[in-house]
Amino acid sequence: MRRFVVPFGTYVLALVIAITARPASSAKPLDGMDIFRFDTFGDEQLWTEVLRMHEVIPSINPQTALAVGLKVDVEALPAELIAALQAGQVDLTNPAVTVELLRLNAVVGVMGTVDNAGQLENVGITCALCHSTVDNSFAPGIGKRLDGWPNRDLDVGTIVGLSPVIPDDAFSSWGPGKYDPRDHAFDGTSIVPLNSPTLPVLIPPAYGLQDVGFETYTADGSISYWNSYVGVSQMGGHGSFSDPRIGLTIEQKPDRVTPKLAALRDYQLSLLAPSPPEGSFDAVAASRGELLFNGKAQCSSCHKLPAYTDVLSGPNPTIPLLHAPAETGMEPVYASRSATKTGYRTAPLRGIWQHPPYFHDGSAADLRAVVDHYNAILKLQLSTPQKRDLVEFLKSL
Repeated sequence: MRRFVVPFGTYVLALVIAITARPASSAKPLDGMDIFRFDTFGDEQLWTEVLRMHEVIPSINPQTALAVGLKVDVEALPAELIAALQAGQVDLTNPAVTVELLRLNAVVGVMGTVDNAGQLENVGITCALCHSTVDNSFAPGIGKRLDGWPNRDLDVGTIVGLSPVIPDDAFSSWGPGKYDPRDHAFDGTSIVPLNSPTLPVLIPPAYGLQDVGFETYTADGSISYWNSYVGVSQMGGHGSFSDPRIGLTIEQKPDRVTPKLAALRDYQLSLLAPSPPEGSFDAVAASRGELLFNGKAQCSSCHKLPAYTDVLSGPNPTIPLLHAPAETGMEPVYASRSATKTGYRTAPLRGIWQHPPYFHDGSAADLRAVVDHYNAILKLQLSTPQKRDLVEFLKSL
């Protein structure tokens, strides 16, 4: 991005006057999309009061924020700001711009309160921080929201490491697009260790979850179970969560998470997997690959329609069908730290073209690596052309 020469302070002052002069919108009940995009569940108690991120963010310029994977919603920007950006009148190396973007609710998944003097008073996060990105239609990292798409550019470890109360190297091993939800929990007052050493997993998509039933890698519970766990213990929301399987109970009143779980679930289940871009796969080869998927490659024995998973196929559909790590060649430690403790569910495949790398730990860089993995583990003896055809079919889903 270019550096711009017009002083930013004069522009911000005019913009703030224009924004604060607008009539306030009438209040309305939050629906699922609003909750997903904008509700912090009161997690400012973690991000502001404990991590003190409101002290750090005012020193971070937009270029740095974009470099660690934060995204900007272009549709939240006033027309005058968009015009100024296009005209080269905004200095994106100026940290004051970051604070102004927070005032506009334009930083995807990050909510901040900014006073009239331009000081950031508090900050919190929403579901969209990890489970939304943008289409880059304005510039890299700036565009229209894509809810449900995993933000595989987001470097949560580096961001949290900026906190003055977290050791610099505590989460530096995570890397972009990964997070360890079993490393620690926040109980409303303190950060409580859960497991060591840390073992991050890929941020998963929140789209294409229709008919899946158990939406996490280890099938710990329904989508609302996981939203509750993450909302309270990971995001730091002001609410209650309890699961004796992992020895964790958090009680906070009022509960600002549980009453919103149903609407949040309904919105997430409405997010369809994105169709593959036109021309992104060979249709003829994909047809051959589909025959292999349902035949020699044995994929459909576990990846069952309609959701391309067998997690609900056990004797009791209320109990997830899991596969032991040794059965599928997966890393075993993360599963042992989960609530189910025994293995992994079969991953649903809709929209799989969109979110490399693959497997819970990101150990397969691309779809060819996935095919090679199972070809070796299951001794499928697929030829090189058959592997290519199978990849083309997976790209078509």
